[in-house]
Amino acid sequence: VQLQAFGGGLVQPGGSLRLSCAASGFTSGYYTIAWFRSAPGKEREGVSCIRTRDRSTFYARSVKGRFTISRDNAKNMVYLQMNSLKPEDAAVYYCAAGPGGIIVSACLDDKSYNYWGQGTLVTVSS
Repeated sequence: VQLQAFGGGLVQPGGSLRLSCAASGFTSGYYTIAWFRSAPGKEREGVSCIRTRDRSTFYARSVKGRFTISRDNAKNMVYLQMNSLKPEDAAVYYCAAGPGGIIVSACLDDKSYNYWGQGTLVTVSS
């Protein structure tokens, strides 16, 4: 399994950015993709996840209502649309893949995921 995250960049507070995660190499059509972020001095935080089985999604409280996760099965892509960005959203964002049966309560737990892509840096600054 290979994951590649891209789309990061510099954006002003209140702005928007869309991250993309290209996924390949899955032997099963059922898996879960999540976005995590790491900022200096902070623990890695689960941001959002989506399951292919039922397209259910889950968001961290800190981003709910501002971020939207989606997937394009035909292109094997997962997206994270980030709106109303705040300085505290600045981080390196990673996409991760795990089994399709990850329960919602574990969806934002990094221990649930076997595969990780390289990060993409998001900077929120004026």
